[in-house]
Amino acid sequence: MAKFTKKKDGDLPAVSTASLPDIVFMLLFFFMTVTTMKDSSLMVENVLPNASEVKKLEKKDRVLYIYVGTPTRDYQKVFGTEPKIQLNDKFANVTDVGDFILEERAKKPQELQNVLTTALKVDKNASMGVISDIKLELRKVNALKVNYTTYEGDAFRNIQ
Repeated sequence: MAKFTKKKDGDLPAVSTASLPDIVFMLLFFFMTVTTMKDSSLMVENVLPNASEVKKLEKKDRVLYIYVGTPTRDYQKVFGTEPKIQLNDKFANVTDVGDFILEERAKKPQELQNVLTTALKVDKNASMGVISDIKLELRKVNALKVNYTTYEGDAFRNIQ
């Protein structure tokens, strides 16, 4: 005769891991679509000034960034402590600004080329002479929409 065993009470069934790969790939796909890549690494010290009248730029794909400031400690041995211009991931001269704008404009779709804005992220201790030279180069290539990036706050805090 066969021996019958009693079922033990209180045993939990094993957790099914069949749907686990689906969940992992769904999360991976979500983060790949939502995450944005960093455009460029900052090679200049950039403490932005304060301004009382600020407006947020809505469409970031229409903005070209020009950074101005003293090089960070890693680059001061090579480039010194004078304010430098950073275009994408390299240091540049004032004369390179026009070529940079034309190259970046050519990379954009045709319908966006005439509505691009040039954003100047300038350190608050940078000299105005460099800014004036950049603006002259921007005029030469007909990049007339210029934005000065600032922090919102009391403008009188900029005076030292």
